[in-house]
Amino acid sequence: MPETALKKPGELIYQAIGLRKQFDNGKVVALRGLDLEIRQGEFVAIVGQSGCGKSTLLHMLGSLDKPTAGQLNYRGNSLPDLADHAAYRSHEIGIIFQSFHLLPTFTVLENVQIPMFEGSASRSERKSRATGLLESVGLGHRLGHYPSELSGGERQRVAIARSLVNKPSVLLADEPTGNLDSVSAIQIIDLLLELHEQLGVTLVLVTHDPSVAERASRTIQMKDGVVISDRFTNSH
Repeated sequence: MPETALKKPGELIYQAIGLRKQFDNGKVVALRGLDLEIRQGEFVAIVGQSGCGKSTLLHMLGSLDKPTAGQLNYRGNSLPDLADHAAYRSHEIGIIFQSFHLLPTFTVLENVQIPMFEGSASRSERKSRATGLLESVGLGHRLGHYPSELSGGERQRVAIARSLVNKPSVLLADEPTGNLDSVSAIQIIDLLLELHEQLGVTLVLVTHDPSVAERASRTIQMKDGVVISDRFTNSH
């Protein structure tokens, strides 16, 4: 994708209108009428104190949970009302979690191939694509290793490669550096930024770390389940 497309975000990807989410029969309100728009090619950091609703919002965008009330659209269609949520998660988006979620009995190469197992790609195609992605994240020499043999930063690189294997247009990252030391954290953010710019993928990242948020082109601050600040930066 041309660099200009990243600097001038285009198509409206997500639109939230009056989004609400309650837990425990309404005793806990995580989102309180949140409004939000995210466009193609943006790198958005969502920040705020623990419990402000930022991870809940990301789970909504990832179709991992449904809102209690309000409207949430993906490319103009109601996300909660999609006919096939599994297909949306498999082909439209990639999700990166804080805790990696790698299968311990699968090798690095096998872990990255997992999202492709239900698709039409042949065994050789799966292996080739997974190998290429692992090489792109600097792990081409670790294909046969198991997660237990990797550092935290390396495991997160495997998770990032896995999230990209079905060529999503959106990457959702929930505290991707939360379990990493400071050096590894910087490397992972550098990698995500590089992938964002090279692939033109829309990146939505939840973080409590100000130094991570500073790398984004747009920072949304949440408090008590609503957006209290939404600003663009010229960080890259």
